[in-house]
Amino acid sequence: MQEKAREVVVEIDECVVFALGKAYQRAHGELKRRLRPLGLTVPQYSVLAGLWEQDGRTAAQLRERLVMDSATLTGVLDRLERSGLVVRSSDGRDRRLVRLRLTKAGTALREEVQRTVAELNAELLRLLPSQEAEPLRAALRTIAKGER
Repeated sequence: MQEKAREVVVEIDECVVFALGKAYQRAHGELKRRLRPLGLTVPQYSVLAGLWEQDGRTAAQLRERLVMDSATLTGVLDRLERSGLVVRSSDGRDRRLVRLRLTKAGTALREEVQRTVAELNAELLRLLPSQEAEPLRAALRTIAKGER
């Protein structure tokens, strides 16, 4: 006897992908708005954050850390270089490698940008009961990695 396939209905309010997308739109839009007066875009912030973490990374190391495609990273680096925030320099030991280094101006932005991001993170997490903040962070990291 053949069984009928059951129709599975997922209400939009229960759709994880929809909820993640809406949360992303809200958070990303707000971060974009707050970075604009500092002269930065969200991808530029991401690249700077990767270099604040470890200055002198190669583009490949930064791509891997940020999970950013090569074309996007190259464009962001070009803009950061034109803005005087990052320079490309050859590696002293291996001339085939190009190191990405923060300029004084790029380093000087760190405190204000990180304070701006921290304030937004805190505001977003205040929307939740305090005991839910860390489980949310953990869940988002798990989803982003795509593995348990």
